[in-house]
Amino acid sequence: MDKLLIQGGARLDGEIRISGAKNSGLPILAATLLAEGPMHICNLPHLNDITTMLALLRCMGVDITIDEKMCVETNTEPMREFTAPYELVKTMRASILVLGPMLARFGEANVSFPGGCAIGSRPVDIHLRGLEAMGATVEVDQGYIRARCDGRLKGAHFFMDTVTVGGTENLVMAAALAEGRTVLENAAREPEVVDLCLCLEAMGAKISGIGTATLTIDGVETLKGCTYKVMPDRIETGTYLVAAAATGGRVKLKDTRADILESVILKLEEAGAEITCGDDWIALDMKGKRPKSVNLKTAPYPAFPTDMQAQFTAMNAIAEGVGTVTETIFENRLIQVHELNRMGANIALEGNTAMITGVKQLKAAPVMATDLRASASLVIAGLVAEGDTLVDRIYHIDRGYECIEEKLQLLGANIRRVPG
Repeated sequence: MDKLLIQGGARLDGEIRISGAKNSGLPILAATLLAEGPMHICNLPHLNDITTMLALLRCMGVDITIDEKMCVETNTEPMREFTAPYELVKTMRASILVLGPMLARFGEANVSFPGGCAIGSRPVDIHLRGLEAMGATVEVDQGYIRARCDGRLKGAHFFMDTVTVGGTENLVMAAALAEGRTVLENAAREPEVVDLCLCLEAMGAKISGIGTATLTIDGVETLKGCTYKVMPDRIETGTYLVAAAATGGRVKLKDTRADILESVILKLEEAGAEITCGDDWIALDMKGKRPKSVNLKTAPYPAFPTDMQAQFTAMNAIAEGVGTVTETIFENRLIQVHELNRMGANIALEGNTAMITGVKQLKAAPVMATDLRASASLVIAGLVAEGDTLVDRIYHIDRGYECIEEKLQLLGANIRRVPG
């Protein structure tokens, strides 16, 4: 099993390109199940999760062609299998996203309960209740969700009692082919949800309220294939910005957008970063300074994203002052704190809040990644630590960051992948 070996101390300096968003590409690939005719999805990141989703579509009979730029063409014409098997679904939670479109298009879906990072409880009951409200029959049998509908799904008015990104995505895809009007209240507003809705519109769906907490979908009989470019990855963007800030460095990130990362940019400016933005780039300059501690609390978009919490925890560990980080989305998402403390950080946990007293220097140590974003925090810690840090179990990081060591090397980091 590969590991990352990081020699700390170098300030990040340079330019890199940001990849397409994994959390947008996955639901958009699931949405190809709705299309009659070929779909062309561009700007997909080359990541294990994307590869798993493509394998899942293939095992259900979808014809897939991939070019050298990771532009994927899908064709559902040969599809005859409506089961998403445990062997593939167990590794990736986003597999649940084939449930809504498969049911809406073909009238049946059998999807194993999903896996993914062990960051806390993420029940799928809202997905299932929403589909039942649209007239589906849903049962759980031997670890599989088995959903059926006679004819088309029916439009429904459905209130989600918890904001759920995956639930919103599943239900908006199902509603796109339902008969009549569906209103989804308390819908997730994340940019990735917006990106999915824009893709569905390009396929012929009728959706209003995109980007708000109330989505109204007027179902259509068929959706057609189209060409769609996946949005840039805001979490990858934020991770490299935080890494540069922690090292006192300077970076320019291309092929990305500032409007999808406003809460993160505000906190980085609070930490002392000078940030400038264009239509498709963001630049950060710390001018060699140590960052200042910031206080933050995660919450659904447009508030501070839970997927950026671990990276800021690592930056706060070497910042001036005392900062608090409160996690409100997932109960196990401060798990990286114990590994950071092994590197000399001064972090006290109290419930779902980390109280971080910044230290001037972290010390290298062998550390173990526990989930995707915790992996990123340990890489950031390694970049600023004295000595050589070895990050184990980096298969987590490969699920969400395309070529992380190559990109950091382009920014001047001393990092390489070594065999386990």
